[in-house]
Amino acid sequence: MTAPEPLSAVLAASEARRPALICPDDGLTLAYGELAERVDILAGSLAALGLGRGDRVALALPNGPEIVELILAVTALGAAAAPLNPAYTADEHRFYLADLAPRLLLLPAGDLEAARAAAAGASLEVAEVARGDGGPVELLSAGRTVPTGGDYVHGGPDDVAILLHTSGTTSRPKQVPLLQRNLVASARSMTRHYGLSPEDVSYVAMPLFHVHGLVASTFAALLAGGSIVVPRRLAPRRFWEHVVELGVTWVSAGPTLHHMLLERAERLGGSRLRFTRSCSSALSPELMACAEETYGVPMIEAYGMTEASHEMAANPLPPGERRPGSVGIPTGASIRVVDAGWADLPEGSPGEVVVSGPGLTPGYLANPEANAASFRDGWFR
Repeated sequence: MTAPEPLSAVLAASEARRPALICPDDGLTLAYGELAERVDILAGSLAALGLGRGDRVALALPNGPEIVELILAVTALGAAAAPLNPAYTADEHRFYLADLAPRLLLLPAGDLEAARAAAAGASLEVAEVARGDGGPVELLSAGRTVPTGGDYVHGGPDDVAILLHTSGTTSRPKQVPLLQRNLVASARSMTRHYGLSPEDVSYVAMPLFHVHGLVASTFAALLAGGSIVVPRRLAPRRFWEHVVELGVTWVSAGPTLHHMLLERAERLGGSRLRFTRSCSSALSPELMACAEETYGVPMIEAYGMTEASHEMAANPLPPGERRPGSVGIPTGASIRVVDAGWADLPEGSPGEVVVSGPGLTPGYLANPEANAASFRDGWFR
């Protein structure tokens, strides 16, 4: 059995000089060594603000290098990062900030008035995130630059790394704590299933306040020693240019995003794509066929949930069989189908799906009723 790993493993997965993070909008490329150094400096700056193991830090930041660096810096301290949708209204920010009770809120410099108003109402400290011309991230508190570097206590595998909320479609959104070891275990299973290597380049199309974008497009890609392309904005025309220019080998997105990209498809002469991936909602067989014809590579449908640190099942790459409309085979989780008495059912029988595995959250935060209803003997319903 593999020993639990801290999230910092993603920064040590490749040679220091190999490219880790590429932001085409800034013309920025950070090697693994440079990214690790920036994360270390930022962790020291956060420690200078009084943050440490067990604290919570909310981030309402758009996609870009900053949110990747800051999430890794927060978790390096053993603190928990709670990424929020920067498009939330003031009322939505008020709800999530009250529920999370973070020690600090990180916002883009001079932006997101709705989040600022919510933070002010909660008497929550705000630090601004500034970066100029692709340089290192700077944190500003009360208008002053926070000292860089500094010593801090490093986090470990059993620290909560990410706090996310369930969608709340049937009840009040629940907080899902994902430990560092949960995230790494899930990302490792993805590197194995998709055969990811240092030669692979992932395109981050999904928002980084979502488990899909974090674990699949970012952590799994880095854990394989490959590169991630992190645009500040997903522009379909630029996407097709970036795929060719930057040697992208795989892209993962939800069906809605794939549909948007395919509607504006351009010829991919010289593309290095070897597969594309769809997750987060059901992929129709028609869209799968269109995607495979347009991208010119296999489309792999997968199934994931926040509670399982994203992927639990996926269709295999060729020469394995891809079944349209199917979630595929187990990847990072054990999956059972049980009856009302919790007994395993024969193949082909309808029943309740339950999952278990190293990526599974230890349970909803401060919600014993939901935990009693959703977890049993290490299995999630």
